[in-house]
Amino acid sequence: MLLRIPQALTPEELTEVRRLVLGADWADGRITAGSQSATVKNNLQLPEDLHAAQQARHIVSVALARNPMFVTGALPKSVYPPLFNRYGGQTNAFGDHVDNAVRTHAATARHVRTDISCTLFLSDPASYDGGELVVQDTYGEQRIKFEAGDLVMYPGTSVHRVEPVTRGERLACFFWIESMVRLDAQRRLLYEMDMAITALRQKDLDQRHGNDTQAESPELVRLTGCYHNLLRMWAEV
Repeated sequence: MLLRIPQALTPEELTEVRRLVLGADWADGRITAGSQSATVKNNLQLPEDLHAAQQARHIVSVALARNPMFVTGALPKSVYPPLFNRYGGQTNAFGDHVDNAVRTHAATARHVRTDISCTLFLSDPASYDGGELVVQDTYGEQRIKFEAGDLVMYPGTSVHRVEPVTRGERLACFFWIESMVRLDAQRRLLYEMDMAITALRQKDLDQRHGNDTQAESPELVRLTGCYHNLLRMWAEV
């Protein structure tokens, strides 16, 4: 499932994250590349242990935790601490690759299975040319260049790349999620069901003229039960 989450960061959070990372010292992006991706990776990356990276990471993590669409779509069990990359000039692209199946956080030795890959865009798309995230799926190539502050989530199994940036600079945050529900098809079904339940719950509330103390309809209660029983069946916690 490829899912766009608009305005994952508020304008104020976006401004602060950009201020923090742009003023920091960047390193060769291959510091976190696997053996295959290292041959096609040509960008800059913010070292994880920098104070600025830690501050920016905290802002992103807090924003994601409060976002119901993110939580519903990812059903996160564990999130690899967000990283930051930069494309432009001579370090401007990342060729076709598949993310490592498991990432190990150097500071904690904690393993994260990369069920979901995430990119949080930090640059205004009008400020740079190229730089599209290209994700291959069963419908062909999906070319993604979202507004600053928007997040895209896609299966970690996907072959993907970042096209060369030919003007300006592309700044982004990226990370991986180990989901409570490992299979993408199951996560998609749960996400669609939860979105439908949310819409029906609002319609039910409107029909009750905003009286949230009145019991929900029996049909809505049963449908909510189906969602949680499927999650109970599939979740690994």
